[in-house]
Amino acid sequence: MGNIYTRDIKRIAVEIYEKYKDEVTTDYSKNKEVVKKYIDVYSKKVRNRIAGYLTRYAKRMSSQKFVSEGEVVEESE
Repeated sequence: MGNIYTRDIKRIAVEIYEKYKDEVTTDYSKNKEVVKKYIDVYSKKVRNRIAGYLTRYAKRMSSQKFVSEGEVVEESE
C-alpha cells in the first residue's frame, strides 16, 4: 500500500462536506456510509480516515455556525 497523505484526506473530506452538507452528520458510522456512497475508496483504512476527519470537520463547522448565530443575535439587541 502506498503513502496516505493527510492533505489529500482533508481535501476530500472538505469536498464531501461542501457537496453533501445535508447528508453529513457528527456521527462517524453514518459518515462512513456517506464516504462509501460517493467516493470509490480503495481501502477501508483510507475510507475510515476520511470519515473520521469528515466527522471532526462537521463538528467544527456546526460549532462555528452556533457561535456566529449567537453573535448575530447579540448584535441585533
